[in-house]
This record gives sequence, C-alpha cells and structure tokens, in this order.
Amino acid sequence: MNSAALARLVTVVMPFGKYKGRAIADLPGHYLNWFAREGFPPGELGRLLALMHEIDHNGLTHLLIPMRSSR
Repeated sequence: MNSAALARLVTVVMPFGKYKGRAIADLPGHYLNWFAREGFPPGELGRLLALMHEIDHNGLTHLLIPMRSSR
C-alpha cells in the first residue's frame, strides 16, 4: 500500500450501483463486505475496493484522514 493508492480512495467515485457517485473511501462496510464475498470487479476499481475493504475491516480508516484534508 502506498500514499498514491490511499489518495485514490478519497478521489475515485463508485461508478455504478446503489452508492454511485460516492467516494470509495465513503462506502459503507457492509457494501465492501458484499464485494469481498461476491467478488471484486476487475481493474483499478476492484483493487481500490479490495484495499478499502481491508482498511475498513482492520479499523484503519484513520489512515485516510490526511488524504481527505489534502483534497
């Protein structure tokens, strides 16, 4: 994990579904858990969702605070 990937979590928005338009970093845990069970989409979006799932699952969302303030 690097700072560029963390920065992408607060800038990339969900392109589809119930939470369309919401930043990946702002997606609820239950939605991230659903992707973890059902499978993450391919490409960068899937990698970002998987990273956010790990961050959320491990209680590390505080790591995103500096990224949010620099937006």
